[in-house]
Amino acid sequence: MAALTVTVKGQVTLKRDLLQHLGIEPGERLEVEKLPGGELRIRAARPRGTIDGFFHSLDGKVRLKKPLTIEEMNDIAAAGWAGRLPDK
Repeated sequence: MAALTVTVKGQVTLKRDLLQHLGIEPGERLEVEKLPGGELRIRAARPRGTIDGFFHSLDGKVRLKKPLTIEEMNDIAAAGWAGRLPDK
């Protein structure tokens, strides 16, 4: 088990081996879930859509159940630029 130190600003730095275990690279995001008993679950945040779906949501060819948030648009665009989109 890794022990981490909290800074005065309330920040924690994850060690490289922990980030590699999660498959996280610089600039990527983490999701943190609060669990009962004061525990947290940390996992890699993965894009939930595709760049094609994003573009088609703009041109009206695909209707979404709810509009995309700015964060969702940014995640899709970042994944597309990084070449990490799922295969069709």
